Amino acid sequence: MWYGIYNVLLILGFPFILCALLLKKRCRSGLLQRIGWVVPQGWGFQEKVLWIHAVSLGEVSAIVPFVMTLHQRHPAIRIIVSTITETGREAVRQRLAGIATHCFLPLDYPWIVNRFITSLNPIGFVVVETELWPNLLRALSRRAIPSVIINGRLSSRSFSRYQWIRPFMRQILSTVSLGLLQSGRDERRFVELGASPDRMHRTGNMKFDLTMNGGSVSHPSLERSAFGVSEDERLIVAGSTHPSEEEILLNSYRDLIGSFPNVVLMLAPRHIERSDVLVRTIKAFGFPVLRRSLLLDEIPQEVTGPRIILLDTRGELAQVYGLAFMAFVGGTLVPVGGHNLLEPPAWGKPVCFGPYTDHCQEVAELLIESGGGIRVRNRQELTETFMKGMQNQDWVAHIGLSARKVIDDNQGVVERNVDLVERVVGFREPRPGSLERERSAYS
Repeated sequence: MWYGIYNVLLILGFPFILCALLLKKRCRSGLLQRIGWVVPQGWGFQEKVLWIHAVSLGEVSAIVPFVMTLHQRHPAIRIIVSTITETGREAVRQRLAGIATHCFLPLDYPWIVNRFITSLNPIGFVVVETELWPNLLRALSRRAIPSVIINGRLSSRSFSRYQWIRPFMRQILSTVSLGLLQSGRDERRFVELGASPDRMHRTGNMKFDLTMNGGSVSHPSLERSAFGVSEDERLIVAGSTHPSEEEILLNSYRDLIGSFPNVVLMLAPRHIERSDVLVRTIKAFGFPVLRRSLLLDEIPQEVTGPRIILLDTRGELAQVYGLAFMAFVGGTLVPVGGHNLLEPPAWGKPVCFGPYTDHCQEVAELLIESGGGIRVRNRQELTETFMKGMQNQDWVAHIGLSARKVIDDNQGVVERNVDLVERVVGFREPRPGSLERERSAYS
């Protein structure tokens, strides 16, 4: 019944879905592939294929170590990474060049997903976080192709919504072979929605392992001079910011420079498409603004005094945190749920964030408990935290070391996930010992 209702709604909504894809410039790419008119031909018949789905940039970034580890262990396996967004495609092509091939995820109509599966003929399907497409998962299950959730999570909002259709969720989750989840909270939520407890296991957050190649080095690849920041200036980096949140940051910066005029603020909006609007907002506050995209072709002239640097480029934020004196991660002072809190600690930098951390709750709690993260509730507390940091460099260094220790203590998730995916997907014969014992060791 539930699948029937779902498919009727999909069919009725097809004209609206097609219009939305056509109207959104970022969704026009790969349109024929999304609607099943063009499918990847013949991949699955010539070699073994593993299909991994990651929605967008954030999910692709999270799986880079996972994909690289799989490729090292099984170089003969062809890895296909599908995304929904154009930024996801760019990330696959840049970060997994020569390792994985990109395609866009097909729309979840039975005839479209079946055509894709027939063409790819994958040995397994791996989905990142919580992309649960009912028809796709059911079609895979009917062909005895295992499906695995990695780095799985369920936000409070998603969990609340899914509870309204719990019988349908139970059917969907019954098609999932294994769930490798970020936290115990996520594990409990999946089980409450009807997933088999034997298939759901907490292995941790793979974003801890993202820092192994980046944060373990002593210096970022970018230089302060590339942004026009001198050695005697202190840089505050506010990453993945949202509207309203940026106004809080600009007001806090205005309060800060009254006592510390050598502080420079860098804003990195979550969606760089908003950069022109953000420039107007910054100028309305009376601050000079330097756009990173305009500094790429030449070394900026020396600029002094309070100013805002706008990071309106993709792929540089993780490195830029390494230049920061202190950092703030956005989506937390507004009810978004938070973004990657681990990038500043990777460089031993203290990280500030607001009260809205539902998307990264376990990481936020670990950082706070260790003394490596600072939760602020409003502009006043944010300003007070920055003020304290400017006045006490030893305090900043201590918090940064505590934050880095959280990462060091929680790495190894990628290896655990690869071990379990190998057993379920069947790349090779299982090693001695039961899957159940190995799973329990990671739970």
